[in-house]
Amino acid sequence: MKGQDSAVRPHREIVSFVRRSARMNPSQERAWRDHRDTYLVEIARGPMSTSVEPQEALDWAEIFARTAPTIVEIGAGNGDSLVATSAAHPVMNVIGFEVFEPALASTFAKLAAKNLSNARVVLADGVQGLRWLVPSGSLEAVHAFFPDPWHKARHHKRRLVRPETCELIADRLRPGGVLRLATDWEDYAFAMREVLDASSLTNVHDGWAPRFDERPVTKYEARGLAAGRVVYDLCYRR
Repeated sequence: MKGQDSAVRPHREIVSFVRRSARMNPSQERAWRDHRDTYLVEIARGPMSTSVEPQEALDWAEIFARTAPTIVEIGAGNGDSLVATSAAHPVMNVIGFEVFEPALASTFAKLAAKNLSNARVVLADGVQGLRWLVPSGSLEAVHAFFPDPWHKARHHKRRLVRPETCELIADRLRPGGVLRLATDWEDYAFAMREVLDASSLTNVHDGWAPRFDERPVTKYEARGLAAGRVVYDLCYRR
């Protein structure tokens, strides 16, 4: 019966990503096999494949075997930015959240190629990861580069930068910690500024931020630039 079905069907939280096929190419399969145990943090999962079961925050000092300033990247993709951040800041711990398994496998390969030991990744929705896995006031920075702009108005509720997400990020940042964003979709850029200006975070630059030097130009950004789109950077501080 319909009523019975609705009683047992797991609640689908609104997410800011599209779940894609998890098919890997041979090199990704090798990276997944050889480096998963090193870089992937296993978690207790909710009813969906990328959801996080409500739980106590993880002991990241134990996971990294050290206590260090910590950066989180939401939507780490193929790992280009995460690897660059890890290489530039060996004294920091870097955590990436990503929902696409082949992208994680590519990240494993890039981290291993540079022999980086200060990064870990979680196969999970980044917002849920922040909510359940990361302690309050523990982060040096949160990065979200080129999140899905969700162009259609009826899908704006899926955008990463929403009031409730901004306040979650603000809570997870230490005092003085920063949120760094980038997008090549102008309407989303202005929407992000509007939401963030109304949040408890403070714009570091009173406008658009200069390009974050540590952010590499990915193929997706290069594609946007080739199409004539402008890249907008933002930096807000707790």
